[in-house]
Formats: sequence, C-alpha cells, structure tokens
Amino acid sequence: MKIADGALVTLDVTLYDVHGNLLEKSEGPLVYLHGHEDIFPRIEAALEGLEPGAHTELQLEPEEAFGDYDPEMVMLAPLADLGEGVEVGMRVEAMGPNGEDRCLFTITEIAEGTAVLDANHPLAGMAVRFIFVVKEVRAATDEEIAEADSPILPDFLRPPEPPTLH
Repeated sequence: MKIADGALVTLDVTLYDVHGNLLEKSEGPLVYLHGHEDIFPRIEAALEGLEPGAHTELQLEPEEAFGDYDPEMVMLAPLADLGEGVEVGMRVEAMGPNGEDRCLFTITEIAEGTAVLDANHPLAGMAVRFIFVVKEVRAATDEEIAEADSPILPDFLRPPEPPTLH
C-alpha cells in the first residue's frame, strides 16, 4: 500500500541540522495518520505515495518547520517565582511577558537569582534535514481515525503550536 490520506504510517525518523549534526533520532518506529495534519505539511507531501522500504530526505527552512526565532518570546523571571530545584533546560509554565496568557517556557540561563525563560521552540530559527524510512503503511481502522485528534508524536516531528504571547 502507498501512503495516502487515511493511511496509518510507521516511520523511522532522523533529524539533523544543516551541518549534518544529529539533533534527534526516533527511538522506535513513529506512527501517524496521513492526511490529518499531524506532521509538518511539507513532510506529509514528501511522504505521499511512498511505500514500505522507501527512504527519503527533506530539508525544511525555519518557517516550514519550527518557526523563526522571536526575541519577544524571551523574558526574565526571579528564581523565587519558579519554585525549588529550577535548572537550565527545565520547561515551566508561566505567565507571558505582559501577564495575559500562560505559556510553556524553557529555562535557558540562570544568573544572579534570575532565570531566562524562552517560549521559542528549541529548534526555532534553524533549517533542519529529516531522513525518513517508511516501515509500514496500512489502512487505518475507524477507531484509529477517531483517536487521530490527539496524536502522540515527538516534538521534532509535529508542528509547534504558536504561543499566545502578545
């Protein structure tokens, strides 16, 4: 069977930066429902029509993948406001810079009692190269189609939800 709308697709995925540095590799096969906008549109288009055993490679520019880096999505917060055990690399939910909406931030730096919080996706602003190996393609069951509203995919394959910072 070829990859088409309604197909349940199993992939091995490897993600590199444009310099060939490994960023992510699927630890096991990843499964998604084709045609349900679970993955980046360019990836879905590149996989369309492929069959099990196929290999394909695709480079995405920032605007096609994790978005451009936005410095307005970075803010400072007192460590005391973040609780105990805060470390660089942790993800925390906090109020946006103007205090209106809560967002998910990555703590990118800690100094002098202050943490730098960044709501950009960790790969924002980067062009990335994906390598896919199609492992299996089959028609999805009605139950699998019904469950497609909440796919379980790693962040590096799924389009980021735009933060609601204003």
